[in-house]
Amino acid sequence: MDFFSILTLLGGLAMFLYGMQVMGDGLEKLSGGKLEKILENLSSNRLKAVLVGAAVTAVIQSSSATTVMVVGFVNSGIMHLSQAVGFIMGANIGTTITAWILSLAGIESSNFFVKLLNPSSFSPILALVGVIFIVFLHNEKKKDIGNIMVGFAVLMFGMNTMSGAVKPLAQVPEFTNILLKFSNPILGVLAGALLTAVIQSSSASVGILQALCVTGAVQYGTALPIIMGQNIGTCITAMLSSVGATKNAKRAAVVHLYFNIVGTIAFMGVFYLLNTFLHFSFINDVAGPAGIAVIHSAFNVIATVVLLPFGDVLVKMACATIRDTKEEKAISEEDQEFMILESRFLSNPGIAIEQSKTAAKKMAEQSQNALKLSFGLLDTFQEENAFRVEKIEAKVDRYEDELGTYLIKLNQKELSVEDSHSLSIMLHCIGDFERISDHALSIMKSAKEMWEKNAVFSPQAVKELHVMEKAVVDIVDKAYAVFANQDIQLAEEIEPLEEVIDELSRELKRRHVNRLRAGECTIEMGFILSDVTTSLERIADHCSNIGVCVTQVREDLYDTHSHLDTVKNAPGEHFHHELEVARVNYMLP
Repeated sequence: MDFFSILTLLGGLAMFLYGMQVMGDGLEKLSGGKLEKILENLSSNRLKAVLVGAAVTAVIQSSSATTVMVVGFVNSGIMHLSQAVGFIMGANIGTTITAWILSLAGIESSNFFVKLLNPSSFSPILALVGVIFIVFLHNEKKKDIGNIMVGFAVLMFGMNTMSGAVKPLAQVPEFTNILLKFSNPILGVLAGALLTAVIQSSSASVGILQALCVTGAVQYGTALPIIMGQNIGTCITAMLSSVGATKNAKRAAVVHLYFNIVGTIAFMGVFYLLNTFLHFSFINDVAGPAGIAVIHSAFNVIATVVLLPFGDVLVKMACATIRDTKEEKAISEEDQEFMILESRFLSNPGIAIEQSKTAAKKMAEQSQNALKLSFGLLDTFQEENAFRVEKIEAKVDRYEDELGTYLIKLNQKELSVEDSHSLSIMLHCIGDFERISDHALSIMKSAKEMWEKNAVFSPQAVKELHVMEKAVVDIVDKAYAVFANQDIQLAEEIEPLEEVIDELSRELKRRHVNRLRAGECTIEMGFILSDVTTSLERIADHCSNIGVCVTQVREDLYDTHSHLDTVKNAPGEHFHHELEVARVNYMLP
């Protein structure tokens, strides 16, 4: 090979790896986090986990990505270590689909329809259609499909370029001699593991091996140990990802490594032992792309079938390797709760968005719980519940800090339009959740002040306050449902209720003044009542903010005042009808 042939080989390799990256990213974005949520939810039994792990990996075209996700799930406590075993084994099977796709390049026939199955025949068409999707269409999902098509076309072009560049090596004795050395099982395994560890993709390294097959110098005896090593080398990504993770997350990465090492030793041990007696003739045959795909799939399927019943043994081996230490600080239940915001998921924006939604919903639930507890304290003060309100408010503050930081990091990633909308809504609404918990704390302090001074509201004031509390509970429930489901129609019910709560606040204060003049109440209790009603009114305002935010983001509107004016003065009587219904439902006694 001359200098320019080497450049062609390197260029083909670069395009092959880039095409695989583009195709994988397109598949990942198209999944929108749904495949990852399947990983999280379908872990009831190991066999099902294997099937789901294989399916997810086949779709996103990366066992490394699937394993890193699993490490993240284990680290965040979403998935137990024993549940992760099946997914890891399934990921190894799923990644073999790439080799089968690449093996289609070896199809040769004069028949038009058979020839069309060769990727080199249809990939130019995919490239053309993909570019049209990317350049001329504005639908986000179609652009992702276009990226997948173009990525596949670039991958196949790189594959063909590599194959063409290495073809002359068939006439180079030195190259043939080097390959013969890799027929030594130990050297072959080491070479395969090293190549895969460097490029961090077993699919890519198997593709390179398939490209080398066109030289006619790669025999099955050489290819087999290299493929075994490639399965071991792919573990490097998960191992690197587990750095700084919890002990169980590190063990998940070690399970992946042990599965491939034990599987390789067992597979090769049995194979070479049988070869001693049976003398397999195909070992000296020239390997083809399809033969490489068969070996790759056979190894991973056989290893999974044999080792799946011994999954607990792999877990024990991992636990023996990564031991618990007495000095290790135990993770508190609260810290564990925040670990769903896994930094490892930032490389998979779809699942990072899903995890952020889960955290935001928990934050909303916590602020809602604090509010309802504080209402109960106005009727019957209990120090235990007052302490719980303080604890919840502190947790909501932490949610705002950690979730806000996580979302800002996530905002720097390439997101689909749907995920970008979800992120914008969360960034805007978490501040409102935090302020609602602040007002719950303020109400708790008012209740505590009354308890310490042994003071109570008048019976009439209590009845009136209960009406306003009921209205606030309802508007909070609506706002949180709007946020959780991004329900624009339900959001229309928030503004009329918010206006009624403003009216109730004014009326409660007016009635208090009348009672004060009649000597039925005191100025001091008036200050407390004013504080409580002001907090309730502010809570309704934050609920309005949530409803407006969801509507604006979903409908690409940006002027809040203009939007509210449109809602209240829109043609028809919808707003005013809802307003009158709310006035009747929350009428003061």
